[in-house]
Amino acid sequence: MKCGIVLPRGDVSQAMEAAARAEASGWDGFFVWDGVWGTDAWISLTAAATATKTIRLGTLLSPLSRMRPWDIAAKYATLDHFNGGRTILSVGLGAVDTGFDSFGEETDVRRRAELMDESLEIITGLWQGQPYEFTGKHYQLTPTDFPHVPPTPIQKTIWVVGLLSNRKSFGRATRYQGLLPSVRSETGESRPLAPNDITTARRQLDALGVDAGFDIIVEGQTDGADVAAAAAEVRRWQECGGTWWIESQWDIQFDVDAHDKLIRRIEQGPPAR
Repeated sequence: MKCGIVLPRGDVSQAMEAAARAEASGWDGFFVWDGVWGTDAWISLTAAATATKTIRLGTLLSPLSRMRPWDIAAKYATLDHFNGGRTILSVGLGAVDTGFDSFGEETDVRRRAELMDESLEIITGLWQGQPYEFTGKHYQLTPTDFPHVPPTPIQKTIWVVGLLSNRKSFGRATRYQGLLPSVRSETGESRPLAPNDITTARRQLDALGVDAGFDIIVEGQTDGADVAAAAAEVRRWQECGGTWWIESQWDIQFDVDAHDKLIRRIEQGPPAR
């Protein structure tokens, strides 16, 4: 099982340091939050690329409903060529309580889902080359043939949030390269992911004939000081079909010493070795 870690908070120089230390400590991926307002995720990832050689670099996650899909397509392709094919784009509807209202972003869940669907189609369509055109409910692109566009990405990796109990949401994720599973209780409220949810997701993927290389991503937190316990925690998700563990220490993002805490966890190493 591959292991990545998220930068819960930090400027560009801190992203560079954290990514470099993560690579040196054996982590497989380094991720940054793509927020409504804050340090720019793509500049942070570009800086991280200058300090690393092999670690995967990505967003976790990018809410496409508030972004221009052609901007994301260009940023991804540019970064992917710059870092030698190491980019991961994670997408979802995003959490509206992270500033959507404050900045006038779309909050209606149905409209955000429509925007995300069209954005994904445009992003992958632009990566196929020119001329390209698109006609949708929210976006219309006339045939494009620009002289200064980035080349097709070296590799294309998109992870998509998918609600396991919603056929359309789950099916959206299966059209790309990875699933960030989301689950709800019987009353319709979001609940924490459980290992049996990963088993369910893997069975659904198998029934749909999805390629075995398709990733299932699990977010969580382990105690880096207890190597055996950390490894056991990740192993139980792997045995259910998970392929990536993302160490997500969101609880430290408001701490004044958040960066020091993150570096300590990074240097303790990934929970699966």
